[in-house]
Amino acid sequence: TGGLIGVSVKEVVRYGVARGLFSNEAGMGSTPHAHAVAKVKHPAEQGLVAIVGVFIDTFVVLNITAFVILTTGALDGQTTGIALTQKAFSLGMGNIGNYFVAITLLFFAFSTIIGWYFFGEANALYLFGKKALRPYQLLVLGFILYGTTQEVPLVWELADLFNGLMVIPNLIGLLGLMTTAKAILEDYESSQKLSHSQDKAMV
Repeated sequence: TGGLIGVSVKEVVRYGVARGLFSNEAGMGSTPHAHAVAKVKHPAEQGLVAIVGVFIDTFVVLNITAFVILTTGALDGQTTGIALTQKAFSLGMGNIGNYFVAITLLFFAFSTIIGWYFFGEANALYLFGKKALRPYQLLVLGFILYGTTQEVPLVWELADLFNGLMVIPNLIGLLGLMTTAKAILEDYESSQKLSHSQDKAMV
């Protein structure tokens, strides 16, 4: 019994972490590409924006979906994934719920492809220069076509594999930059305290 519970907990954690990466990409090293081009007064400000993004993605959006599933009674132990979400929204909103989820999923998928292409292109340019653009573009198109013709479980397994390959080196880099990040945050906090004290002195 203990072994069964242990395996069950392990699978729950593994599945949760794997799907959590798809919702907010925390620790993967993908969103810094987008945050790096933002114009802010202090780098810590953009770091805080990134943290808020993870919170909204994971806590707000995913909890809303979970509450819809639980409150509509769609959870039957058989339906899973996007079919479960569509069922829940259709129970709560009628037929429009199906279309709402389908259209939302379309935009999420399309924007994900565009975003990941941009991130990958930036990496290819940085590492190999312009000569790598054409091979990279062909590789992206190849993976898109391959993904659309394969079974969903296989696509998820491949996505989990490649996500893991991204997370491991990025976490090593984060550990190495931990001291730098702490120094930047402390500098930001001290500058904020100085700004507040100056404002009070002027009043």
